[in-house]
Amino acid sequence: MDDNLAPGDREHVLIIEDDERLATLTRDYLEANGFRVTLEADGARGVERIVTLQPDLVILDLMLPGEDGLSICRRARPDYAGPILMLTARTDDMDQVLGLEMGADDYVAKPVQPRVLLARMRALLRRAESTEAAGDDMRLTFGNLEIDSATREAWLAGERIDLTSAEFDLLWLLASNAGRVLSREEIFSQLRGIKYDGQDRSIDVRVSRIRPKIGDDPNHPHRIKTVRSKGYLFVKDG
Repeated sequence: MDDNLAPGDREHVLIIEDDERLATLTRDYLEANGFRVTLEADGARGVERIVTLQPDLVILDLMLPGEDGLSICRRARPDYAGPILMLTARTDDMDQVLGLEMGADDYVAKPVQPRVLLARMRALLRRAESTEAAGDDMRLTFGNLEIDSATREAWLAGERIDLTSAEFDLLWLLASNAGRVLSREEIFSQLRGIKYDGQDRSIDVRVSRIRPKIGDDPNHPHRIKTVRSKGYLFVKDG
């Protein structure tokens, strides 16, 4: 474990990974690209480290000693709003879906390609920065639903909604394009900066998680509608 953090305002990344060689290589690569990095190998300390350090981004391995990445992600989410990028050694689609359902923002399959990892990290960090810089006047209201891009928060009937960073980004994108159908291709391009491969289910998983949080009936949604073969439509007056 490396707690020797460099001074300055460089973005801080917490890597929770028990493969010492992979963790060290990833740390060195990220530090060479301007990040400061903390390493943690023990899954049992994962939640504590995330909540205490409040890094700009977490890289979280799925398989860890002490506590697995899915459990860490689920338990840390109520007290950590930053991006979580999950690493998985498996190609099983269910692992990726479970990670997203537990609150992960994105995932990268092992063996990790450093440039791919860096691109995914920068995309996650850019999304957070772009909405934070939007200004205090960037608030949307739809009935009893309010969404504020400056604070990256949303409220339903005055109650704050518990959203992950990726869920907020998707909700804001859909809401700010209310009345227009957004294709999965457009959503992927806007949120992840990559081309939609036709197989990735992350957008569908997030929509299914967002719906009940904003008071939408998952079985008969009236606010976020699925438009068959086209994409998603955020309804202005639902």
